[in-house]
Amino acid sequence: MAKKDTIIVQGTEIILLSRNKEDYISLTDMAKFKNAEATGLVISHWLSTRYTIRFMGIWEQINNPDFNVTEFGNIKNESGDNGFVLTSKQWIERTNAIGIVAKPGRYGGGTFAHSDIAFEFATWLSPEFKFLLIKEFKRLKRTKANVFPSNGTCSALFQKSIIVFTQTLLRTN
Repeated sequence: MAKKDTIIVQGTEIILLSRNKEDYISLTDMAKFKNAEATGLVISHWLSTRYTIRFMGIWEQINNPDFNVTEFGNIKNESGDNGFVLTSKQWIERTNAIGIVAKPGRYGGGTFAHSDIAFEFATWLSPEFKFLLIKEFKRLKRTKANVFPSNGTCSALFQKSIIVFTQTLLRTN
């Protein structure tokens, strides 16, 4: 993951990363909307629901040829039981998932999810939060598309300058 952008949703700064030309959104940052002190617990509670596990399994089966379907079946069978808890790290390790990525580190680290999955997490947090997240995400995409035409007419230095300017502008608004 290299490229990093930031959007702000309901006063919460959220990091977006690009990985293999796909957008990943920080679930850790999104979870701060619900509970800034226990983001890992917020993510784990969401990830432990039967609906989330089914959704994640479908996403992985469609997008990940190396997904461990057998282990997914085991997790799906365990879900719904009292006391069942699943962390993002457990999900990744047990199923060879690619839709969620756990990045170590205090700054820039955390749990990131493909935008499809992050939007589903946002639904669980709050319908209003999800709506505003999608709106900001689309705005960022439109801005980048207008600044960086696909015909390659912008120089790399100009592109970098625009990114820094845009990120600074987003932080001040």
